[in-house]
Amino acid sequence: MNGEGTNQLRKNSLGLIAVTFMVISAAAPLTGIAGAMPIAFMLGNGAGIPATFVFVTLLMLAFSAGYVAMARHVKNAGAFYAYAAHGLGGRVAGAIAIVALVAYNAMQFGLIGLLGGIASGVFSEFGLVLPWWGWSLIAIALFGILGYRQVDLSAKVMVVLVALEYLIVLIVDLAIIGKGGGPNGLAIDIFDMNAVFSGSLTIAILLCLGSFIGFEATTIYAEEAREPEKTIPRATYLSVLMIGVFFVFSTWLMIAAVGAGNLVPTIQALPDPSAFFFNLAGEYVGGPVPAIAGILLVTSLFAALSAFHNYIARYTYVAGREGLLPAVFGRTHASHQSPHTGSVLQTVGALIVVAVFAGLGLDPVLNLFTWISQIGTLGILGMMTVTSIAVIVYFGRKQSGGSALSTRILPALSAAVMSVLFVYIFMNFGDLTGTTGGALGIILPCLIPAAAIVGYLLAIRLEKADPARFSAMGENPA
Repeated sequence: MNGEGTNQLRKNSLGLIAVTFMVISAAAPLTGIAGAMPIAFMLGNGAGIPATFVFVTLLMLAFSAGYVAMARHVKNAGAFYAYAAHGLGGRVAGAIAIVALVAYNAMQFGLIGLLGGIASGVFSEFGLVLPWWGWSLIAIALFGILGYRQVDLSAKVMVVLVALEYLIVLIVDLAIIGKGGGPNGLAIDIFDMNAVFSGSLTIAILLCLGSFIGFEATTIYAEEAREPEKTIPRATYLSVLMIGVFFVFSTWLMIAAVGAGNLVPTIQALPDPSAFFFNLAGEYVGGPVPAIAGILLVTSLFAALSAFHNYIARYTYVAGREGLLPAVFGRTHASHQSPHTGSVLQTVGALIVVAVFAGLGLDPVLNLFTWISQIGTLGILGMMTVTSIAVIVYFGRKQSGGSALSTRILPALSAAVMSVLFVYIFMNFGDLTGTTGGALGIILPCLIPAAAIVGYLLAIRLEKADPARFSAMGENPA
């Protein structure tokens, strides 16, 4: 038994690099480049995507200013939940806790389908043929084992996988630079406002925003990080900048490789838009690089799945530890000091979801990923909005601890933008997911406000049953 006490996460386990790479793994850089960006080019604003990424990066930095200011005072693995508790009270915190569980589970379930669909295609080229759900089950088993064990084991795996993702994309990027780009060379004006406002800027922003989801989880590791008052703020800013610069640089070169005028027609002519990056890899680098990139796309998705699994396990642990969920969820493993009960529960949930979708014969990408992952995006936007408001209220009451820019102005800006995006996704969920005209287009987005209501009621129950425990929600653990 570790001398730090029972029912605690393993302290001093993660340094700056480990935390940074664990959260970047959720953003799945290679998945974003190969999977999301061709769709963003085609359905969004085409050659305006790099500038859109600049805007979204600035938005994430604006959110991070207040988030980091709060992180210096709150060191609780509940992250969004803990910030809501300190700023807006226990009832709102209860709502956020359950929304977090629903949102991150939805994101994770969706990615399980995407991994299964992509892996079945990639590995069939090497003679390894399994149905999509077979690959999904293998992934579930692996991230279940990692999540059950010590967090530093997951960290080591994530650092390697994310480093390889960056490396393969940078190899293609540098090859494009080395060959001087496509028909128009490298001279692409990424701040051409005509391009930025062409097509659908809203869809472009949403797809670019999706490439950052996961960075906000730096604070989830606050109880396990070394020197969290320094590590967590640095990891937050570093992850935003690493994601933002990577996507601005890489999307600019993807455009330059074919020419801005040819970009959208080239992607539209492909039977599968995700082939765009691999075609560039074949044209500019060749050899085994496209095949290697395909394998790394699968590992990219696995890294994201493992990251979200860790988030869910920790939110479940905190909800159990602080009385919202049964106490069994608030216990850590005797030797690994991992939130093992939440990890097992999430693994079982993933198995059930895969079994249901496979049993109904639904498509892992068009149905499981497209339908379910947008619930996660909706929930995370909602939590970021509430957290920004909580920062303003907390520091307004505290009257000290940060500048007006970081604790009022920038959080207000991020709350305004994110609330608009939340409403847009909620109102247009059917169009964004292909569920227009059916009950799913209404039921699925309503899961987020329903989760908030359940969490709010659980907090009221706790308040009545144990007022002292309710008043301590979100506090820093001993």
